Amino acid sequence: MKKLLIIPLVPLFISCSVREKPFFVKIDTMKVASSSLENIVLTADAYFINKNDIGGSLESKNIDVIINNTTVAKMSSEIFEVPAGEEFTIPLKVVIPTKKILDNKESGVLGGILNSILNKKINVQYKGIITYHKLGFSYDYEVDTTQEVKIKI
Repeated sequence: MKKLLIIPLVPLFISCSVREKPFFVKIDTMKVASSSLENIVLTADAYFINKNDIGGSLESKNIDVIINNTTVAKMSSEIFEVPAGEEFTIPLKVVIPTKKILDNKESGVLGGILNSILNKKINVQYKGIITYHKLGFSYDYEVDTTQEVKIKI
């Protein structure tokens, strides 16, 4: 009796294939979503293509957020469910306390940031790992992307 139940399920598992890990395309659309005296909110989108018949999940942990060559925050995201057979984006968001940028003791940081504010541009870099999980399998995507971001004053 148990063999009869297993046999119909075998074609189901064979037809759902995991041909390859989802393809990481890029991180783009970095921008300052909002800024105040208390916080600066940065957002970006991580673009992926999943050609598999099944989904999975993606998670980012401890991605360094680097502004003008100075690490100012670590970003982590909630687990994102990957859709099967689709292109998709993962929203990335980090809130950076303004005080953390201004209190940074590294030489030249404050001057560099003030210069960026006067020029209305900052260099934002995301550097870290995004991990894909499915059926006990995991794969790490290395992220290292820099963009010049315009500041709205």
